[in-house]
Amino acid sequence: MHPQNIPDIPKETVEVARASFPKGNIYIQIRDTLGSIFDDENFLDLFPQKGKSAFSPWRLALVCIMQFMENLSDRQAADAVRGHIDWKYALSLPLTDPGFDYSILCEFRTRLLTGGVEQKLLDILLNQLREKGLLKTHRRQRTDSTHVLAAIRVLNRLETLGEGMRSALDSLAVAAPEWLATNIQPDWFDRYGHRVENYRLPKLDSEREALGSTIGTDGLVLLEAIYDLNAPQWLRHIPAVETLRQIWVQQFYAPSDDGSIKWRSVKDMPPSTIAIHSPHDVEAHYSNKRSIDWVGYKVHMTEICDENSPRFITNVHTTLSTITDEQALEPIHSRLEEKDLLPDEHLVDGGYMSGEHLVDSFAKYDVAIVGPMRSDPSWQAQQGRGFDLSSFQIDWDNQVATCPQGHKSTQWKNRQDSKGKPLIQIRFLGSTCKVCPVRSLCTQAKKEPRSLTIRPKEQQLALQAQRQAQQTPDWKAIYDQRAGIESTHSQGIRRSALRRSRYIGLNKTRLMNILIACALNLVRLDAWLNATPLAKTRESRFTQLRPQGA
Repeated sequence: MHPQNIPDIPKETVEVARASFPKGNIYIQIRDTLGSIFDDENFLDLFPQKGKSAFSPWRLALVCIMQFMENLSDRQAADAVRGHIDWKYALSLPLTDPGFDYSILCEFRTRLLTGGVEQKLLDILLNQLREKGLLKTHRRQRTDSTHVLAAIRVLNRLETLGEGMRSALDSLAVAAPEWLATNIQPDWFDRYGHRVENYRLPKLDSEREALGSTIGTDGLVLLEAIYDLNAPQWLRHIPAVETLRQIWVQQFYAPSDDGSIKWRSVKDMPPSTIAIHSPHDVEAHYSNKRSIDWVGYKVHMTEICDENSPRFITNVHTTLSTITDEQALEPIHSRLEEKDLLPDEHLVDGGYMSGEHLVDSFAKYDVAIVGPMRSDPSWQAQQGRGFDLSSFQIDWDNQVATCPQGHKSTQWKNRQDSKGKPLIQIRFLGSTCKVCPVRSLCTQAKKEPRSLTIRPKEQQLALQAQRQAQQTPDWKAIYDQRAGIESTHSQGIRRSALRRSRYIGLNKTRLMNILIACALNLVRLDAWLNATPLAKTRESRFTQLRPQGA
């Protein structure tokens, strides 16, 4: 690639675009406001210095974003470059420019992923908005996650086995056809010669189990041939073969040394964090959130919610579906710090909240997390009677707790929970609790004395302060703004198909979500420049009949 200066928009293109859009449109307005956004130097490291000249990468980057503004395929986006006047205006192309082959877009995305610079697209756009004075403040931001369906069919257990075997055979047929021809069995053509679909499979449970055992035996025979000492060792490193091996380990076990295998029971299956649900995308895992079940990924969107400011998306964090919201908060803050876009207040829902985050986010990033902390899970707090944790006095310096009756604890032990996080267990003397006149208000245990489980001092105090603050009207007024992030998900879903990945794998899905965020930022910029008011929350006709104050 040989970087070139961004050319001026051809005069003829300007005249035709102005005549065709006398009031302007989104692409014309973006070009007039932000210019080209990117330049070739931004992508210099992605291209070799010798060889055939590449199509201008600044144009390709902009086209990749523009195609998600309209949810276009690569072929449709290439046609738009070739035939849309406003696109030619934004890309500084003459009206007679023939455009490019749509496959170039796929190649450019591959270069972005290979170079690990996909985040650069959003960062450059945000810097441009800041330089133009459009991104003025980021004091208050909000984050929420939504699910992203993988670009695969949802397979049941038997289909996963059949597709795993078929995928391995197809890959071997390309990589080592002669070796495969000598190790194939004739009946494999009938079982794996076409896509394995549930409607073609037996309906009776006994027949399905028998077929699964047959497929399991076939896979074992193939894997034994591949791992034979006389077989080429490079066969083991074919991705589809390694996927087949992992699926067979997860689905089967060998009860004896006679070569037979059996299905694992449901209880013996691996957790969803590692279980493979499709051989065509091994990173797409099953997850559940509230009433939603899906196989795919999860994306966290962070946007500005300051008053009198465009609601630009400042960060996109795409993870495996099994990564919890709580685990995502630290990487989000770290990425915002790199961009110098950390908020003073970060509005999140309860899934992101923990005492550890309350302390660490403020100490490390000077960010105050605003979100509902989970209430005290004890029956005393839930039922509103008896002595919950707030009824006890904690002497942190002397490591002693005092109960409402004035009795002091006798044990203070530092422990770890199931996730390895520190906690403190406090116990009172059994003989004292046994004769206590208010024992029924303190514990329901018949023989054991009252015990308390608390977090380390800084975390516990932060938890208590947060639980008290979230009951105040001022806190609720601030937190009400968090709900606006739902409109971002809605806009991304309706405009750019946010909830279904176009591509296979986590990295490609991450790039897709970054392009969607860039597209939404440009859409929001156009709305801001045109003073388009924010849409009100939609209400059904029936809801609108509710009397005010009811």
